[in-house]
Amino acid sequence: MSLLEWCDEGPAIVSALASVEDAVNTMLDKDVGAVAIIDEQGIVAGMFTERDVLAKFALSGRDAKSTPVRELMSPMVEMATEETTAAEAFKVMLERHYRHLPVVDARGKVLGILSIRNILEGRIDDLLAELDAKDPGDVTKSNRQNVIQLPSSGTPRP
Repeated sequence: MSLLEWCDEGPAIVSALASVEDAVNTMLDKDVGAVAIIDEQGIVAGMFTERDVLAKFALSGRDAKSTPVRELMSPMVEMATEETTAAEAFKVMLERHYRHLPVVDARGKVLGILSIRNILEGRIDDLLAELDAKDPGDVTKSNRQNVIQLPSSGTPRP
């Protein structure tokens, strides 16, 4: 299975000349937690993530419309290729604490962006079965009955 099959369709990308506002709007439009920042040749220059918004921008007092995203992006150190396996990518993401990893061609052009969520969603049935098998309780019952939903007042509901 190609690593691109694990990625969301149409990678979220913005130009290095874009503003923080442009990057955040792209993340919201595509419902993702990161965008790849590309240079004039379409090559990955870095990533701008929700963590960058919180850690570098939110309390800075800077204006989102006028702040270039390139000033706040995380420069790219590692990227995956189509030949990278999901297991290899997942290992790098866990070791480096990346939640997103661009998948690029030989020139560094973005083909897709892999997220931890993509991998987990692709393997959720296997993971749930393994977790249930390790549960000392009845593995045939659904543990969702033990999950409660809190209303906005904070009072538990059955």
